[in-house]
Amino acid sequence: MQWERLQTKLSAQFSDGDLLDLDAILFLIGVQELGQLHRKYKKEQKLELMHIAICKVLEPYGYYKFDFVDEEGWPHYTVIKSLPFLKAGGAKCADERSDSQLFFVIRLHRIKFSYFCNL
Repeated sequence: MQWERLQTKLSAQFSDGDLLDLDAILFLIGVQELGQLHRKYKKEQKLELMHIAICKVLEPYGYYKFDFVDEEGWPHYTVIKSLPFLKAGGAKCADERSDSQLFFVIRLHRIKFSYFCNL
């Protein structure tokens, strides 16, 4: 499955032997999108980075729209439509798509991981 391949490849590059989970991969996407790779982030900023990643991943599906980059370099998005109800663990979500790692992450390969790896 595409998710496991992505998870394994990113884990080999960015962890000390542990398999990266969804949150860790979203964090990596957020760091890439922010473009500030070599700095430390506070806990709140890490959550903001994960939000940036979710917005970026869901933007092609019409859930978010990119607005602007602020003076500190952080991208901002507008919610276009509400997310369907999502359940972790492979259950069905409201639009009947399977969501083994939340339905949008299955299609993560559409995001270009130019810094991380070529998929």
